[in-house]
Amino acid sequence: MAQSFPVPRTCPFAPPPEYEAMREQAPLVRASLPGGEVWLVTRLAEAKQVLMGAGISTSPATPGHPNTALSAEPLSPEHAEAAKRVSPGAFIDLDPPEHTRFRRLLIPEFTVRRMKELRPGIQQVAGRLIDDMLADGRREAELVEAFGLALPSLVICRLLGVPYADHEFFQSRTRRMVTAGTDRQAGFAAVMEIRSFLGDLVTEAAKQPKDDLLGRLITGGRLTHDELVGVVFLLLVAGHETTANMIPLAALTLMRHPGQLAALRENPEGWPAAVDELLRYHSVVDWVGFDRVATEDQEIGGQLVRKGEGIFVLGASANRDERAFERPDEFDTGRGARHHVAFGYGVHQCLGQNLARAELEIALRTLFERIPALQVTVADEDLPAKYDGVIFGLTALPVAW
Repeated sequence: MAQSFPVPRTCPFAPPPEYEAMREQAPLVRASLPGGEVWLVTRLAEAKQVLMGAGISTSPATPGHPNTALSAEPLSPEHAEAAKRVSPGAFIDLDPPEHTRFRRLLIPEFTVRRMKELRPGIQQVAGRLIDDMLADGRREAELVEAFGLALPSLVICRLLGVPYADHEFFQSRTRRMVTAGTDRQAGFAAVMEIRSFLGDLVTEAAKQPKDDLLGRLITGGRLTHDELVGVVFLLLVAGHETTANMIPLAALTLMRHPGQLAALRENPEGWPAAVDELLRYHSVVDWVGFDRVATEDQEIGGQLVRKGEGIFVLGASANRDERAFERPDEFDTGRGARHHVAFGYGVHQCLGQNLARAELEIALRTLFERIPALQVTVADEDLPAKYDGVIFGLTALPVAW
């Protein structure tokens, strides 16, 4: 019998419990979705094989793409037309060589060197947010709103030249997108609202381009207006939603492992490795963005996958694969687990991973340096979590010091 999918999480510190049994069963498991069946990739080696892209397409336009199976209802003509309007610039859904054209334009903006230049600004943002938390002698805060959402929103808005006054608009619409599930109407409405705003933003920015990422893309002259809007949309949504979920989860995990947190305070050089372990351990994106379809018959993990069959790579399962990680269910900041697939793998590996790592390292290090007595004020089982969301995280994290 095929595994039903998607499978919800039930714990803030672990992927769905069914993943372990699926991983033991086979590297590829057949799954039943409302609109059909797909393959689920459960182990790390096979996950990397699929994500490398040989004989594999990521484009939703490719027949058999698994996203069509997420809902039993076909797209209405209106939604199909809306999908066409928002597709330009959405390079995450393109295969080479079109994907390569966009990625080459953006790589210089996200290099390690560029991130080093951005670090003082990220540090300034983190410090100011903590100042606000500590203002007037306050001794408690809600960390998701005050820090987790605010920091990446400020950073990505600054990077893209988007007025921060509009960050609440983007946060609310993005949240609606990633929690809509199979409610395509709600998801498309949120997408179109953001795209409309960004269309006006790009038009205005083109009149007098500034020396920021958007300005440089405009003056480069290699993208159409619609492509520019699509690129900014993708970077804005991807640039804050995932990191905003990771910061509170990571802080909670470190508070639940005080010995490892103390070691990081004594040896701050361990923070980069700790960030990678947090990324592996939580894998908040899981299968979203890891949707693929075979474009030719091929063998994956001993299983014949035929042309036109859809595939979801389970990142949260691959990152707990006992064949690749010793004691994978244990949190260990000294693991050195940089070969995880939290950012994907191959040509579609997350373009903003250097930015995400820098934000997480600076946010967490600064938070625990400035507020060493930080502690959660409720039990883990009472924490509200996005168990029904396609990107996992907490909706609130009450803390005190």
